[in-house]
Amino acid sequence: MDENEKVKNSKELDKLVALAQGGDQDAFAKIYDLLIDQVYRYVFYRIKGEDVEDIVENVFLKVWENLKKYRREEKKSFTAWVFRITHNLVVDHYRAAKDKQFEELDLNITDDKREHNPIRTTENVLDNKALKMALTKLKKPYRDVIICKFINELSNAEIAEVLDKNEGSLRVLQFRALSALKKELQEMGVNYEF
Repeated sequence: MDENEKVKNSKELDKLVALAQGGDQDAFAKIYDLLIDQVYRYVFYRIKGEDVEDIVENVFLKVWENLKKYRREEKKSFTAWVFRITHNLVVDHYRAAKDKQFEELDLNITDDKREHNPIRTTENVLDNKALKMALTKLKKPYRDVIICKFINELSNAEIAEVLDKNEGSLRVLQFRALSALKKELQEMGVNYEF
């Protein structure tokens, strides 16, 4: 997505937020439609599959409940605000599960895309499995920055807000995360260039 498109989407989102804060449920439904895929991907790559839908549902419930508290400030985008809520719910999920027995992330990735090329479909599934497996081996901060930046395509400013870091340290974290991811993928026999 180029910068002009992001600005256009941001302005559209700001208008929808203002309408939704006034109680317009249709505007909130449009906000949901705009953000659901990104929020789902963020949660999907962070936790076990069977809890993903519940957490995503709770994210949008919290967004709706707290929508009037959101105030557009110079440095705070609505998307970053939503991802901060998402991040907090994922952290809460892990805290709640701390006493439960730890299980590995399920690598069975459902592929809802209608790909008619079986070779490409297989390659995509293997790529997703390799990426998900490599991400599970990374430190949490590395995993967070990679998911936000490259899977959900958030800006550095938005990621800094979600992860509560400044942009300078975020760039260093991103460089280290990519290096660690490349190393993990190479150890798995997968060679990618970033």
